Amino acid sequence: MTFSPLRTTSLLLALAMVLAGSQPGLAASKKTMLREGHALAAARCGRCHAVELTGNSPFRAAPPFRTLGQHYPIESLEEALAEGIFAGHPAMPSAPWTPDEIKRLIGYLKSINPKPHH
Repeated sequence: MTFSPLRTTSLLLALAMVLAGSQPGLAASKKTMLREGHALAAARCGRCHAVELTGNSPFRAAPPFRTLGQHYPIESLEEALAEGIFAGHPAMPSAPWTPDEIKRLIGYLKSINPKPHH
């Protein structure tokens, strides 16, 4: 099968339009994921940790979530969340998170933590 230059151009334009049209959906789903990650952080962690870009943690010893990336890679929390966090104090919830919850929380944490400088 051969394509004329006009047909090839038309196919490429159609493909470009499809791809361009899919981008807003990807951006919307990322915004949804981040919004859901924020909601999880607020609901499950906000009693002790500051989960916003500003403000102090309600529990002074609990680090604000926006500073976690300064201490260790955000991805390192995935395993701890999956298994249940066991911290040195009884107020820290230890119930395991689902893979979907972890994905959303980690995405949110990455969005509020500054990128490390290497």
